[in-house]
Amino acid sequence: MVDQRFEKGQGLAEYALVIVLVAVVIIAALTLLGPTVGDLFSEVNSEVEALTYIIQLL
Repeated sequence: MVDQRFEKGQGLAEYALVIVLVAVVIIAALTLLGPTVGDLFSEVNSEVEALTYIIQLL
């Protein structure tokens, strides 16, 4: 018979590995897509500033 404490510890270790894997995937995605997302936000910010300037002129 397997000790219940061992099974709980094994399950906890498996959850920890899954969390670490998810964290690694998120970090990799942000590293690869970070510049693209930053450029997109910069473009949107520029458009909003231009629109704000036009509205102030009216």
